[in-house]
Amino acid sequence: MTRFYRHRLPTRLWHWINAVSVIILFMSGLMIFNAHPRLYWGQYGANFDAAWLELPRFPGWMTIPSHYSLSDGRLWHFAFAWVLAFALTFNLVTMILNGHFRKDIALSPKELSPTRLIEDLKAHGKGDFHGSGLAYNPFQKIFYGLVLFILLPGMIFTGLTMSPGMNAAWPWLVDVFGGRQSARSLHFIMAWGLMLFLFGVHLPALVLAGPVNHIRSMITGWYRVAPGDTP
Repeated sequence: MTRFYRHRLPTRLWHWINAVSVIILFMSGLMIFNAHPRLYWGQYGANFDAAWLELPRFPGWMTIPSHYSLSDGRLWHFAFAWVLAFALTFNLVTMILNGHFRKDIALSPKELSPTRLIEDLKAHGKGDFHGSGLAYNPFQKIFYGLVLFILLPGMIFTGLTMSPGMNAAWPWLVDVFGGRQSARSLHFIMAWGLMLFLFGVHLPALVLAGPVNHIRSMITGWYRVAPGDTP
């Protein structure tokens, strides 16, 4: 068994900062949602308007804080929103400068071929993640790219769209997302999309691929390579 340096320090730092930030943002966001658990499209939405989605309030074990407090939920949410935004910006710049994007995230034409994608999909269906610690396979790159370049930035910009202060500074954001209520709906959808990715894709794949080795590599940077595997 040999060791292979898999994750650079900026990637490891961002991974754990992002994990903590996303969970706190999600739970505090549910507290904010509990203040008005209805979603609308367009610029306006209130109690007497038709909602496209209406849910019961989320229980205390899912929210931060666990007791109902809209003001405390906002404090937690806004504080970690800045943490997420700055950490994501730093990570994106760093991964471009150090070659991580080109080497590990960008998809080659060969990886996008139907044959390769079908083979990779079949392997995932069988729980075969052999060698995924050495390099990301096409579906890992696709999911990673969706999170990095669609879901996380989308969460940040829809959040800014809902801020009255940002509406004054960047009024065009409201038009981009079709109104503050549309931004709120998209914010909610993308938040649950992140949770679906985390608990429906990322963590199950981690368990199937060998959690100890992968978690250790995300802490120390070093991944243990089995005989016969080459980086």
